[in-house]
Amino acid sequence: MTFRGWPSEALEFYEGLTADNSKTYWSARLAFYEEKVRGPMQELLAALEPEFGPGKIFRPYRDVRFSNDKSPYKTHLGAWLERGGYIQLSADGLAAGCGMYQLEPDQLDRYRKAVANDRTGKQLADLIAVIGGEVGVHGHGSLKTAPRGYPKDHPRVDLLRHKGITTWTEWEPAAWLGTAKAQSRIVEFFRKSWPLREWLDDHVGPHRP
Repeated sequence: MTFRGWPSEALEFYEGLTADNSKTYWSARLAFYEEKVRGPMQELLAALEPEFGPGKIFRPYRDVRFSNDKSPYKTHLGAWLERGGYIQLSADGLAAGCGMYQLEPDQLDRYRKAVANDRTGKQLADLIAVIGGEVGVHGHGSLKTAPRGYPKDHPRVDLLRHKGITTWTEWEPAAWLGTAKAQSRIVEFFRKSWPLREWLDDHVGPHRP
């Protein structure tokens, strides 16, 4: 089927779930969730697959084993693309990200070495300068100072402090969310973000246990 966006009721579904995060609410609206919330996401992932690889929709259930918040359901719908993209729908609208959010220790070591290197580190700084004004580049889990073994006055110390780095953008609810334009905006975002992901793939790569 062709992706045509999400109806406004899909966002209202998450507004209601935020207010009443219960099995009763969820069960009464499960058919609607499958057809009007999850269904369009499946259609979007199918449309994106030729360019960005196959996608996977995350389970709607929260892992509450180690959390004080025992609310059983996520108040957003998240999906992951094989080539490193993330899409999220919630009552707040649509959002997308690309990159590596939380680096494993081996990845973090390779990332820092690449940032510290004059050639590859400058490549990263230059591409962030280009794409950062368009889609926003964000560091995650950042240290307050330079990591051990690196000088505090390193010219790219701000990048060295990060334990993850991604692009991220959010779109507030609007009429275009119910049209194919939602796909166009996602595609435009990923295309602008891809230089960062490619740098990470080349110089960091996957976790190697």
